[in-house]
Amino acid sequence: MNLLAVRLLFIIASALVGFMAMEPRGLGIVGALSGVIVSGVIILAEMGMRRVSTRGLSSTVFGLILGLIMAKLVSEALTLAPLSSSGLSVAKVVVTLIFCYLGMVIGLRGKDEFNIIIPYVRLRRQDQSAELTLVDTSAVIDGRILDISKTRFLENKLVIPKFVLKELQQIADSTDPIKRQRGRRGLEILHTLQKEMGQDIMLHEEELPDIPEVDAKLVKLAKILEAKIMTVDFNLNRVASLQGIKVLNINELANALKPMVFPGEEMHIKLLKEGKEHNQAIGYLEDGTMVVVEDARRLIGQEVKVAVTSVLQTQAGRMIFTKIER
Repeated sequence: MNLLAVRLLFIIASALVGFMAMEPRGLGIVGALSGVIVSGVIILAEMGMRRVSTRGLSSTVFGLILGLIMAKLVSEALTLAPLSSSGLSVAKVVVTLIFCYLGMVIGLRGKDEFNIIIPYVRLRRQDQSAELTLVDTSAVIDGRILDISKTRFLENKLVIPKFVLKELQQIADSTDPIKRQRGRRGLEILHTLQKEMGQDIMLHEEELPDIPEVDAKLVKLAKILEAKIMTVDFNLNRVASLQGIKVLNINELANALKPMVFPGEEMHIKLLKEGKEHNQAIGYLEDGTMVVVEDARRLIGQEVKVAVTSVLQTQAGRMIFTKIER
């Protein structure tokens, strides 16, 4: 049964109720038409509430309940005041309206802090570490998350926010063939992680429509869920770290796992291109580490034996400076 069928049944039921209510007075047709009109107005109001999220509605109801409780307590206190019966009744109505309104507004404004109504958040002891890891779009497209999962080092539950999946789908539908290929590769990686690798992956439905940027949405959602963020985005890494969120940066992990080399150590390297400085040549190790060779521009295209002179660790990775071994 789809939504259209439910609306039609509601209109028919409303028309029958109106007909039965007015039939004893000889106005059955008028009652049926009234039922149709009223049900139509309700359906139009329902259609206008499409942007109302379940979490926002739950927060509003939660605030309304708190408002009613506070109004009840204050109303009981008002009975101690020297008020007439009519004055007391009016005061109770006013207090109830005020506290219900304040409760609903406060609940709606603070919906992000009501963790108990957010999916995948369970009550846990304070000494237990967070079990959730939000995955950024860049980490999915990067692809190395698949290799990390194969090693079984990644035990946390991976959470794919709905807005990240939507961004992946937009990239996969891009007119740019390179972007389209990257997006489809990301979707395929998610499918492989879930179906073939058996990785525990959950889709989080919250879209945080008030926040336009995906990175800002991730940071906010990580705060709400008390989760970590997995990414290869340097800027997202910085922003999340500054706000006290733990970040699993795949690039930092890859750099940490690269083999260590020391000054004086010898290696063979194939020179591929010119360096930035005069007479330099560039080669690469199997893991992608850049090797800079001094006074070797004339040897580009050849494999040479070099000795390490120094190692420089940068934010982009590790650079090894060498010289030709005579």
